Amino acid sequence: MSAVTPAIRVLREHAVPFTEHAYRYEERGGTRVSSRALGVEEHAVIKTLVMQDDHGQPLIVLMHGDREVSTKNLARQIGARVVAPCDPAVAERHTGYQVGGTSPFGTRKAVPVYVERSILELPRIYINGGRRGLLVAMAPADLVRVLSPTPVEAAQSH
Repeated sequence: MSAVTPAIRVLREHAVPFTEHAYRYEERGGTRVSSRALGVEEHAVIKTLVMQDDHGQPLIVLMHGDREVSTKNLARQIGARVVAPCDPAVAERHTGYQVGGTSPFGTRKAVPVYVERSILELPRIYINGGRRGLLVAMAPADLVRVLSPTPVEAAQSH
């Protein structure tokens, strides 16, 4: 049941070893639902958040499922005055993905990617595969190899 999304195509082009994990998507269920469905820790399920800086430039932040982004800390680290979540319609235009199915791989436009530093220390991560209800599991090193994200420390507890 291989779903060929732009994200899956990018992973295959880069010869990334990954496994696909489908689950029943729930509106506003987030990583709590997907981690429970897959039987993995929510900390290892990575959210792909589309945000923008004070100039309206989009950026992607990869964050642990059980953490929030401190936009204040993130803005300081990337040299922006303000960072805020994008409106869902704007996020969709930048990435080509429906909110809830946003992957950092295969976005419509090249968007800078920032990753919470501690994600890179996990043995395996589960990240959106380009549609609602689909996560792909891979080694963080492959994420780094394909996306060259900038590590940041912007996590805060819920």
